[in-house]
Amino acid sequence: MKLSTSLHRKFTLFSKSLLFCICAYSFQSVKAQKTTIPVETKNTALVLQADKDNNLSIIYFGKKLNNSSEYGFVQSMYHQNTDYTGVAASPYTPAGSRNLFEPAIEVTHADGNNSLDLKFVNTNTEKISDDVALTSVVLKDPAYDFRVTLFYKTYFRENVIEQWSEIKNNEKGNVVLHKFASADLYLQGKTFYLKQYHGDWAQEMQPEEEQITHGIKTLDSKLGTRESLFQPPVFMVSINQPSNEDNGEVLLASVEWSGNYRTDLELDNKDNLRIISGINNYASDYPLQPNKTFTTAKFLYTLSNNGTGEASRQLQSWARNYRILDGNGGRLTLLNNWESTYFDFDEAKLKQLFSDTKKLGVDLFLLDDGWFGNKYPRNSDNAGLGDWQENKKKIPNGIASLVKDATAADVKFGIWIEPEMVNPKSELYEKHPDWVIKQPKRPEYYFRNQLELDLSNPKVQDFVFGVVDSLFIKSPNIAYIKWDCNSVIYNAYSAHEDNQSKLYVDYVEGLYNVLKRIRAKYPKVPMMLCSGGGDRVDYAALQYFTEYWPSDNTDPLERVFIQWEYSYFYPAIASANHVTDWGKQPLKYRVDVAMMGKLGFDIPVSKLDAKDLSFCQSAVKTYDSIKNVVWHGNQYRLQSPWKNDVASIMYVDSTASSAVVFNYLVNNRYNSGSKLPIVLRGLDATKKYRVREINLYPGTHSAIKQNEVYSGNFLMTVGLNPHADAYRTSVILKVEEAR
Repeated sequence: MKLSTSLHRKFTLFSKSLLFCICAYSFQSVKAQKTTIPVETKNTALVLQADKDNNLSIIYFGKKLNNSSEYGFVQSMYHQNTDYTGVAASPYTPAGSRNLFEPAIEVTHADGNNSLDLKFVNTNTEKISDDVALTSVVLKDPAYDFRVTLFYKTYFRENVIEQWSEIKNNEKGNVVLHKFASADLYLQGKTFYLKQYHGDWAQEMQPEEEQITHGIKTLDSKLGTRESLFQPPVFMVSINQPSNEDNGEVLLASVEWSGNYRTDLELDNKDNLRIISGINNYASDYPLQPNKTFTTAKFLYTLSNNGTGEASRQLQSWARNYRILDGNGGRLTLLNNWESTYFDFDEAKLKQLFSDTKKLGVDLFLLDDGWFGNKYPRNSDNAGLGDWQENKKKIPNGIASLVKDATAADVKFGIWIEPEMVNPKSELYEKHPDWVIKQPKRPEYYFRNQLELDLSNPKVQDFVFGVVDSLFIKSPNIAYIKWDCNSVIYNAYSAHEDNQSKLYVDYVEGLYNVLKRIRAKYPKVPMMLCSGGGDRVDYAALQYFTEYWPSDNTDPLERVFIQWEYSYFYPAIASANHVTDWGKQPLKYRVDVAMMGKLGFDIPVSKLDAKDLSFCQSAVKTYDSIKNVVWHGNQYRLQSPWKNDVASIMYVDSTASSAVVFNYLVNNRYNSGSKLPIVLRGLDATKKYRVREINLYPGTHSAIKQNEVYSGNFLMTVGLNPHADAYRTSVILKVEEAR
């Protein structure tokens, strides 16, 4: 039987409509079985998705798409090897079940079972402000009452994400945490390149870059404190090709933790990169009691599609706005006595230094190491640490009297402390040997003739807090604290801990407890984070400090390189830079380098000749005129010291109306110098700018035609030659809008 043409058309149309409805229903059904969780900033998206079996995966991490509904199409565009596990892209990969790669979390349950499976339960996003949001994702083991909540805190304008987890034990007995990372990222690309750092005392932030190959690359610290001494926690990963300042997709990241950390970078069988980062689980199996929660350290990252320059500016902006204490405020310039007197001083010498501080024109005098100890006077670094009473021979009238004398000289007073440490040759060690980290059956082994106090012990925390508190109780007008930390943990053992595997974690938590108490009582006092150089710099510590000490190496030529690398991760306002007698560079070079941050002096002012003193006094005034641009402006690294005769760094204010360009000769070979113009960045192409050289040494003249006017277009296309060479080794240019 044949249908009529009209009836056939109607039947065909009906069939197609029915098929469309079935397909649409099936699509909606599948869609309904999936939960998509976009974690977005202005330009970046990290997208999680739970499938019908509640397995949670990262389905996208990269540049934010205009249409969020298209994230679901991403994985269909990848035709890579098979994921045999189904959890390779998990945002928090557990150990012991079907995972075949490095886990983010590994546990032993109360019944002895070592397996863990984490299924998606629910998610929630809370809007904290116009810029900040917090997304939480709850995961649970279906066989055990064990939960993990993943947290993603987004800073929209800054394109920064902080990530951490809360691990909750609801079982009837203790669960042992063998690994407890903060984050587990999953990156897809053709190739990946890692830029990491290594170093030692006076050799901080030495960069190395390599293509990531299959296997696991681990960056870590096992030092207990001073976690950055050999390998700082910061790193970069470039996707598809090595990035430069203005081009390439690059991730800048770091663990926020002031003790042992660990970052694993693993290229899997699909050629995708897994980044697992957090507290180091080395010697740190952590028992978690029933109904208790363990909160991991935070993992911080920012992603840029326009090179390392943009990524670092994002991170610097975030740090000023949200992390560094008083990040958008001011800083005190200072004169430190350390390299003038070392341990050899008395009240008369210090009073003269107060006068020198005023003469120099800086804000504050900083009294460094050596002011304490009586039974064991602090006349060298082998005695006195822990005995925080004023040395009666050096300071018979006490710190309060010095503060009063400094105030009379119209300068502020700051002081050095190292309250976490103890010399075996001290009254504290004699009275409280149980407060010291040391193995009872091993010989003591010293780092700079000292040992660590056991900050896992609440009594020790009270003591360390009391060191700071008593100073302010006696001398409320103390205006600055330099907090040092020169030792690492050898022979790790705590007389306080019932389980020694908790020590490394509990020490750091104890430190934070002390710092929280200090900031609760003294919220605004500036404090420098120091550790034998830049060996403890991280964003968990910097929330309690206004600045950090990048390195004991103050040779200005070395500092150009050290400060260059730090600047990728930390803003200039946080970098404490002192002018010293280190190195062979002229005084002007030393001062110019120190201006790229928070300026300080550590030189014998009384020994400066008339020209040098006049220059330093003038330089302090010049610094006052440019410091806000340096501290709060956008930084552009124009020309690398690693690849050029001349290094060039630029800071531009938020309105692109004022800028400062620092230029340094870093190659002393014959005829080295700035042969080509250096292209500027961050200006407004439509504006006109007046350029002049500043901070000239007395009696010298600029090779730059002063007050010449250029268009922003010219300066950012052709550039400007600072005429840096063997006769002009350091050149600072001020660029101002010509109105």
